[in-house]
Amino acid sequence: MALMHRHPDRHAHRVLEVAGKGFREEGDDPIARSWSRCIDQYKLDPGRLREPAVIASEDLRGRRALCADVIECARYEMNTLYQQLADAESAVVLTDTDGVIVHMVSSPEFAADAEPMGLRAGGMWGEAQAGTNGMGTCLAVAHPISVRRDEHFFSQLTQLTCSAVPIFDPSGEIIAALDVTSRSSLMQQHVLVLLGMTARMIENRLIDKRFPNAHPLHFHSRPEFVYTLHEGKLAVAADGRILAANRSALFQLGLRSMDEIRSRRLDELFQTSLEEILQRSLSSFFHPVVAYRVNPSLRFFAVARRPASEAVKPLSAHSALPAPETFRAASPPGAASAGVFKDTRLIAHLQTARRVIARRTPVLLCGETGSGKEVFARALHDGSPHAGGAFVAVNCASLPESLIESELFGYKAGAFTGAQRSGRRGKILQADGGTLFLDEIADMPLDLQARLLRVLDERQVTPLGTEETHAVDFQLVSASHRHLPSLVCEGRFREDLYYRLAGIEFNLPALRERSDRRELIHAVLADEGGPQCKLSLEAEKLLMSHPWPGNLRQLRHVLRSAAALADGGAVTPAHLVSLSAAPPSPLAPEASSAQAREASAPAPGNEAPELKLTPLQANERQVLLQMLAQHHWNMSNVAKALDVSRNTLYRKLRKLRIDISPPG
Repeated sequence: MALMHRHPDRHAHRVLEVAGKGFREEGDDPIARSWSRCIDQYKLDPGRLREPAVIASEDLRGRRALCADVIECARYEMNTLYQQLADAESAVVLTDTDGVIVHMVSSPEFAADAEPMGLRAGGMWGEAQAGTNGMGTCLAVAHPISVRRDEHFFSQLTQLTCSAVPIFDPSGEIIAALDVTSRSSLMQQHVLVLLGMTARMIENRLIDKRFPNAHPLHFHSRPEFVYTLHEGKLAVAADGRILAANRSALFQLGLRSMDEIRSRRLDELFQTSLEEILQRSLSSFFHPVVAYRVNPSLRFFAVARRPASEAVKPLSAHSALPAPETFRAASPPGAASAGVFKDTRLIAHLQTARRVIARRTPVLLCGETGSGKEVFARALHDGSPHAGGAFVAVNCASLPESLIESELFGYKAGAFTGAQRSGRRGKILQADGGTLFLDEIADMPLDLQARLLRVLDERQVTPLGTEETHAVDFQLVSASHRHLPSLVCEGRFREDLYYRLAGIEFNLPALRERSDRRELIHAVLADEGGPQCKLSLEAEKLLMSHPWPGNLRQLRHVLRSAAALADGGAVTPAHLVSLSAAPPSPLAPEASSAQAREASAPAPGNEAPELKLTPLQANERQVLLQMLAQHHWNMSNVAKALDVSRNTLYRKLRKLRIDISPPG
């Protein structure tokens, strides 16, 4: 359907009437203010036919060159956002500071319909050219905004709804606007949340891009928020000078501007030096370590790394294995201490697994949730012939079904408008020459299981939207906490794929069964409270006798709370208050794929019901759960953040089957 305007005379009359009343009646309404700017400053007439303004191709090339690093940092995030929206009637748009579109992602059909309106690369969407609209008005007010249908200045645009957020460069200046324009009835506050998250990811990428020789430092007052969008991020020079920071860093440090933070040194903000944080980060395998701020009442957890140019090269295929008494894995964030292997069963499993994987035999890891399957897989990779390649992990339970296929197989260039020029390499191609780790493999949809089986048999992968094949060579490690043979009998997992994955199968022991749990307990406590934090004999006895139904994740949670309560002193039984708290119930073997996917989502609580959700609804549900957790389930604060009434919020929660009682 072509984009058409409706009732132009009536719309123009309303715009002129509202703008003519001034701000006394309209208050601080940003739409009314924008309409007044369009009339008073830009001399625009809402009753006249808008002529779309598009710059010449040579001018567009010049503008793209000026913001090339921003476009490069935004491409992947824009593609991901477009897939999350799952709306063919929308476009994700990036403009420069003048409101000129420099990059756009949309379906070919929507792009063709919107092009006559100037919604295309080179289109000028500043307020002076396009009147009130998401992109132009966002740049004018330097603030996130939604412009819904009849809120547009020109009647030709009233079929559209636009939401936009500003993107800031490392100096704190607005460098672009990121927009979603749609003719569907999307929940705009939901879209604004997703846009805000995407903008923060682009800004963080831009810091790395512009300061490649700086030391990246990540921090937060809560360790679980390090490596998330809530973290503070700094670019630190070798002498400790702070070169750049993201907005979260400024907020957490109580500073107002980039100029203010650039006048500081790291040892002024934290009671430690850059070199000390680097050494402690390395020894903890880049799990957040305690660093105190100048104000003793506030402490942060921080991780620092060497510049990318100084990164340590991965082990070669011929590197010697560690001594058999102890194995340490290069762990992902949050699992560092779990990478110390002194348990005799784990050591034997790892030695056997390294021998068989060297002969191209797939490995299947089984065990309870939280038993350290990914840590084991990384240790296996590090001592394998493919150690020089990448370790690529895919959690099949944490990805929406609509994204798993493109994540695994990638897509060709031009699969949709705005796709990367060279297409997108999927995880399988990224793992070429290394190891592909498929976690929670039981949650892979049946149709994708067939495609994966074909890749394993043919050692070739075909990206989406093309018939071209690419040869691949990778080691395969899979994992699941569920009993795959039972799922095979129920018809929920392919029998041929199961036997292809289970070249050799290992059952990893739970924490309560590990002979090295004493060493693990002390190592995790050192991570959470610093090397000065010790255990009393009574506390150690309690921890050693606990059944640990939550495994390593529960251990880390218990010791994190205890270290905080002990405040640098010895941890006693009185500090183990969370030890008696009921752990979350593990998913039963017969739990559905949707339940497993929800249980692994970032937002806590609310076990997912048996729902048939569209991809957009699934994303909306996840965002609402995150906001509920962020506001501690205070409905008034959540409703205020979403700019809706409490009744509207309650209706939305009931529709998405979100239990309004907070998780205990």
